[in-house]
Amino acid sequence: MSPTRSHDGLDIGVSFEFFPPKTEKMEETLWASIKRLAPLSPRFVSVTYGAGGSTRERTHNTVARMLRETPLKPAAHLTCVDASREEVDDVISDYWMIGVRHIVALRGDPANGVGQRYQPHPEGYASTPELIEGIRKIGDFEVSVSAYPEKHPESPDVVADIELLKRKVDAGATRAITQFFFDNDVFERYVERVRKAGIDIPIVPGLVPVVNFSQTAQFARRAGASVPAWIVKRFEGLEDDVETRKLVAAAVAAEQAFDLVDRGFRDFHFYTMNRADLVFAICHLLGLRAKPEEVAKATAAA
Repeated sequence: MSPTRSHDGLDIGVSFEFFPPKTEKMEETLWASIKRLAPLSPRFVSVTYGAGGSTRERTHNTVARMLRETPLKPAAHLTCVDASREEVDDVISDYWMIGVRHIVALRGDPANGVGQRYQPHPEGYASTPELIEGIRKIGDFEVSVSAYPEKHPESPDVVADIELLKRKVDAGATRAITQFFFDNDVFERYVERVRKAGIDIPIVPGLVPVVNFSQTAQFARRAGASVPAWIVKRFEGLEDDVETRKLVAAAVAAEQAFDLVDRGFRDFHFYTMNRADLVFAICHLLGLRAKPEEVAKATAAA
């Protein structure tokens, strides 16, 4: 699917991230969101992946269903956590066999929880660059990786973080998707430093519509993403006003995206939280429109 052309003549490309459902109700919400967003013809949609057999199976099932029932191009997340190389290689081979051609390669959070020190599996891939090399040996996948405008919480500094990104690229990464951020100046400075380091793959900004401000702020602190005072002010007093909060969230995210467009960025990766309405509204404001033929495909697949 080609990227949708916006009304002002710019080629705005979007991608969406979903997580595999844990319950029947969550599954209904997920597929309703996919049905809503698929007609926007995203470049790809990614599906997250956790440690443990059950979460890996849910990711695989979600990706397989996307391939069977939708026109979407799924990118399956894959981590090094709590698995041997043989186990990870089996997952990679399975993805290739069912038609997946894009993997989001991540080291992953420690299996014993965020904030704990990461310990590689004794027989597993120890780092993302090693994982990418393993992926490349199995198939000619497109490989996306993570990037951190305000550095990964475990990195000593931004320089070390960018050096790791360079190793990922040298191993075969073809795209970097950033952790979400709210300060576009921080992101732009980061991209400038990445380019000066000789890294030329696309750096796609990750954006998150703030469905619940307190939860998002808490997650931002754990992820090392700053929350500017101006955004705190925007959501002030809306803790119990869900409908107004949704309107403000769409406006804030669209404002951030418009500013990034003004700075020359054209691709955006949305962390959907498996909910479509806010993301759809933001894409509409960016000028993206659902194609009638894609609406028909999504409806038929529902």
